[in-house]
Amino acid sequence: MDLSLSSQESIPDDIALKIASSLHVGDLCSLGSCSRFWWELCGSDYIWESLCKKRWPALALEIESYNNQPHEEWRVFYIKKHNEMAGKAKGVIDFVNRCLAFESIEVGHYLKAVKDLDSILFGFEDVNTFFLKSKHNVLLNLIGLHYCLIWLGLPGESVMEMLNNSNISQREVRVQWWKLGRWLFGFRLRDELITRTVSLEDLATGKEEEVLGVLHRGAVHEVIRVQISEAKPEYTSWSFQNVQNAN
Repeated sequence: MDLSLSSQESIPDDIALKIASSLHVGDLCSLGSCSRFWWELCGSDYIWESLCKKRWPALALEIESYNNQPHEEWRVFYIKKHNEMAGKAKGVIDFVNRCLAFESIEVGHYLKAVKDLDSILFGFEDVNTFFLKSKHNVLLNLIGLHYCLIWLGLPGESVMEMLNNSNISQREVRVQWWKLGRWLFGFRLRDELITRTVSLEDLATGKEEEVLGVLHRGAVHEVIRVQISEAKPEYTSWSFQNVQNAN
């Protein structure tokens, strides 16, 4: 007896549709490969139209226009839009990697990358798919986190869930900014350098609001330069180690 056929016959169509509608895309595709019944159900326009609207809420007008004219299956629309977003994400990633030739990025280039995500109408699932991954440099993770918190206005808890799922919440960045020296008795003091090392979790949970504020504002007013880099372990110099060992 075909167990898959037996189980699907025991599930009412409306319940099966509700189950399929609650799945993420990857799980939905896996379920659709189980049998012809699930393949047809998981490919229904009802499910894929809902997935499109959920993933790209900023594209509501384009989606509505697509819905009001003869069109291909919504699954086809989803795949095409996903591939389009993947190409645009690659453009931003390539730009950032070029800026990281010297292992750090100036805040002007950093903010350009963040604003580019807004201009191409990235949704939070796009950011999660293309930026919040462990295979990427932590600065790309930071750009995705910044965009989600500031531009999309997502709560820190939702961002933390994505960071934890990708095992990148403890990654750290070093942010340096130079503040214009104060005037004292007619003389301007030396510019002040501030260096902070923070984790992505610190930024997502609001523990480092000052750093996130500096990143969002950039070089304005008394802040004359901001530089961001991956936080790397500080090694004790060889000569210092020899002195320590000698003692």
